[in-house]
Amino acid sequence: MTHEQSRSLYDRALSVLAGGVNSSVRATQPYPIFVERGDGGHVIDADGNRYIDYVMGYGPLLLGHDMPDRVQSVVLQYAAEGPMYGVPTEVEVELAEFITRHVASVEMLRFVNSGTEATVSAVRLARAYTGRDKIVVMQGGYHGAQESTLVDGEGDHTVPSSPGIPDSFAEHTIAVPFNDEAAIDRVFEAHGEDIAAVLTEPILGNYGIVYPEDGYHDHLREVTEEYGSLLVFDEVITGFRVGGLQCAQGKFDIEPDLTTFAKIIGGGFPVGAIGGRSELIEQFTPAGDVFQSGTFSGHPVTMAAGLETLRYAAENDVYDHVNGLADQLRSGLTDILADEAPEYTVVGSDSMFKVIFTRNGGDARTDRTDHCEAGCRQRPSCPRYDACPKNGHDVKAAETERWVRLFRSQMQEEGVLLPANQFESQFVCAAHTEEDIEETLEAYKEAL
Repeated sequence: MTHEQSRSLYDRALSVLAGGVNSSVRATQPYPIFVERGDGGHVIDADGNRYIDYVMGYGPLLLGHDMPDRVQSVVLQYAAEGPMYGVPTEVEVELAEFITRHVASVEMLRFVNSGTEATVSAVRLARAYTGRDKIVVMQGGYHGAQESTLVDGEGDHTVPSSPGIPDSFAEHTIAVPFNDEAAIDRVFEAHGEDIAAVLTEPILGNYGIVYPEDGYHDHLREVTEEYGSLLVFDEVITGFRVGGLQCAQGKFDIEPDLTTFAKIIGGGFPVGAIGGRSELIEQFTPAGDVFQSGTFSGHPVTMAAGLETLRYAAENDVYDHVNGLADQLRSGLTDILADEAPEYTVVGSDSMFKVIFTRNGGDARTDRTDHCEAGCRQRPSCPRYDACPKNGHDVKAAETERWVRLFRSQMQEEGVLLPANQFESQFVCAAHTEEDIEETLEAYKEAL
């Protein structure tokens, strides 16, 4: 493959864009490819190279790059009728009705413009509702570019993870390892009366797809109820992908107090939302006193794209298709790793997947009895149980540099586009085919 056009575009971008990109995860080594267009489950770059795409916009493109005719027709109709109005439209009501009808914990919503904006608003609401300041987050969890959750450290010994954030923000944020019930108990015993909320992804999706251990979310639900704190699920990634229309919370049979959404509910356009019980969401202005507002919130084109995408998915067995392909892919990867890299770990659920370059496979190098066949499920009976990542620290300890500098670039040369690093999720879409899966498995064999 040649990449002269992408290299030239990157050279131009470095002169006018910070780091040559508009999101840090797009900065790949030695330079990113510049995409010219999408085609189903593929993208074509500026040099005409074609790739099977598993970035999928980092999650929003459940249906792939080609909108079905009915979705495209609705989007074009709303775009033609006017870009936006600054007043309500019927379609935002219809999308809210669809979500509340399918997600058991959500009675009411407030639409915003991004996942970050959704989590910022959820944290503000939780603090206002409880009258408390502290929040608990998971190490390795990601909740957007917001000051309250960009922290390093453990327990109440946290510091901002980025320059420009006052230390006082981190003083109110407690970080615990995912899947560690004892850690949750300790921080609530020490700070329970001051904790406004526990904020977690149901599955860590920005740190290698870490699956919850059985009972972990139930424990979070019990502890937060005991102390009068809110349980907030960040379903920006998992919402309407894991668990289908009931989302990950339905899959795990947990009802959080608040849920943040984004990505799929906008059908590929910028979106976010905070959902939950009416008594909570009605705390937002103008119904309540918690300020929240946005010029582009409830944008009609976004609302129409999201609604028609979800309707299409519901009516056309999209979830069966994408989950089946991803299961086939994870199973194939598990077999490949057994031969090529037995210390590595296949992770993922529903239409999410990844190979984590874990360093220690333990007895799993040879023992495949009762093995998780299509992605780690944190089962104690699995011979890989002790080796599989349980939290963000375990993923961070994997061979991230090898994944970035050798593996990803080789996969790109094999015609498979993966995210910029080992931490970001990979996604199967409705436009992928069984032929794509087989080609991808062959690429993994070659690259590994």
